[in-house]
Amino acid sequence: MPNANSLKKDWWPSPAKLNVFLHILGRLDNGYHQLQSLFQMLDYGDELAFDITNDGKITMASPLEGVRDEDNLIVKAAKLLAKEANSPLGVTISLNKRLPMGGGIGGGSSNAATTLVALNLLWKTGLSEDQLADLGLALGADVPIFVRGKTAFAGGVGENITPAEQQEKWYLVANPGVHVSTAEVFQAKDLPRNTPPIQWKDYIFEETRNDCQQLVANCHPEVAKLLQWLLHYAPSRMTGTGACVFAIFSDKASAEHVLALLPNAWQGFVAKGVNSSPLLNKKKQYK
Repeated sequence: MPNANSLKKDWWPSPAKLNVFLHILGRLDNGYHQLQSLFQMLDYGDELAFDITNDGKITMASPLEGVRDEDNLIVKAAKLLAKEANSPLGVTISLNKRLPMGGGIGGGSSNAATTLVALNLLWKTGLSEDQLADLGLALGADVPIFVRGKTAFAGGVGENITPAEQQEKWYLVANPGVHVSTAEVFQAKDLPRNTPPIQWKDYIFEETRNDCQQLVANCHPEVAKLLQWLLHYAPSRMTGTGACVFAIFSDKASAEHVLALLPNAWQGFVAKGVNSSPLLNKKKQYK
C-alpha cells in the first residue's frame, strides 16, 4: 500500500515499451547500430514525482539501489534540461520503480523521458517536443521515442520515428531474473548485423524477428527457457536486448490466465498495448 505521503504526490507515468521486432541493418563508424524496430507503448510502468525547489539542486528523494545519483539517467536528464534552458530551479525526484532494470522494456530511458517532459512543464522552460527529443537522444537512443509517446516504427539508431497505430492487443511481459547488458550485446562479434531493411507498410509480426534474441538466449539459458515456456501459449519473443520476453494475446483474460500459470522463478505483468502513452495523456492535462 502506498503511504499517505505518496498519495499526495503528483505522480507522472513512465511507461514500459516493447520492441515487437528488432532488426539490425548494420554498424556505423561511431559504433552505433542501424536498426529497424516497432516500439509498442504499454499502459504500465514506473512513476515519478517532482517536488520543485528554488535552490537549483537536483536530487533523488531516495537513491536507486546500486546506482549513484550522478550516474542515474533521471538526474542526468534533469541536469541536461536545466543547463539547456538555463533554469535556476531545482527538484527532488521520487521514483516508484516497478520495471526491472536491464529488462529491455525501456525503464531507464522512459524515466529520463518522463523527467524531461514533466520538468519542461513544471519548470516552465518552454522547450518544444523536438527539442526535448534531441536532448533525450544525448541520454540514450530510446529516450526520444518515450518523449514523443506514440507507438511507432523507428529507424536510424532509433531516432527516426514514424508513428504507426497498431491494433491494441494485450501482452504478458515476463522477466527471467537475469540482467542483460545492452552494451555487451551490441559489442558481440556474432550479433547479426546484415538484416535487409523492410518497408513499414509491409510489416507483419510473423515475418520479423529480434536479431538479438538467439545471442542472448545462448548466453542466458534462463531467457531461452522462459521463451520456450511462453511459446506453448502464444506468439512470443524477446524485447530489445532482453532479458524480458513477451507473449501476445487478443484479450486481457487470456493473458492473465497464462500469468497465473507462470512458474514462481519468474516474475511478470499483463499490460495493454496502447498507441498513445500514459505520459502523453498526462502531459495533455497540463496544457
